[in-house]
Amino acid sequence: MSTHQPTISIIIPVLNEEKYIKDVLFAISNKSGTDRIKEILVVDGGSTDLTVTNAQKYGATVINSSKGRAAQMNVGAANATGDVLYFIHVDTLPPKDFDSAILKEIDQGFEVGCFQMRFNSNSPFLKFFGWCTRINHQICRGGDQSLFITSKLFQQLKGFNESYVIYEDNEFIRRVYKLKPFKIISSAVTTSARRYEERGMVKLQYHF
Repeated sequence: MSTHQPTISIIIPVLNEEKYIKDVLFAISNKSGTDRIKEILVVDGGSTDLTVTNAQKYGATVINSSKGRAAQMNVGAANATGDVLYFIHVDTLPPKDFDSAILKEIDQGFEVGCFQMRFNSNSPFLKFFGWCTRINHQICRGGDQSLFITSKLFQQLKGFNESYVIYEDNEFIRRVYKLKPFKIISSAVTTSARRYEERGMVKLQYHF
């Protein structure tokens, strides 16, 4: 009987996120509940601010990549040494004991899944879309919910499609749903509403 305990590689794609990278790395440090996070890989697409400095200051390994979230996440996965890859956006904060929750699902036999999501906003519009993330249908998925996946399954799927400048998460998850059962963990990540506030809530959600 194998006694191997799976480990997690956290992958965060960034570009000029000097504030948010500190926030997410602090949250990861404060909210992890195991010693099985093997590494935190911050994949930088050419930042010109203090993103790289701040990432290193908070204990992450920085990897340089060409710009583009799909490419950056693929570079992170190629450099990861953990059994499970956990992709999280820089403006998304994980819930308490997020790593324990992921490993519990891996132990139960799930190879891929995400958390529910809520926004750091009182907007009824955004609360509704946050509520929808509990529904296990691919139309309710998105990168802001973060994503855990075994390294083996990620390789089987050949990673993110780098021809997608946006919606790379949605395209990838469509392929996942065709292949494997997808697990939604009941606890929720907290995502910044900044993009919705900057670009208009209805307009941005329509595009998603």
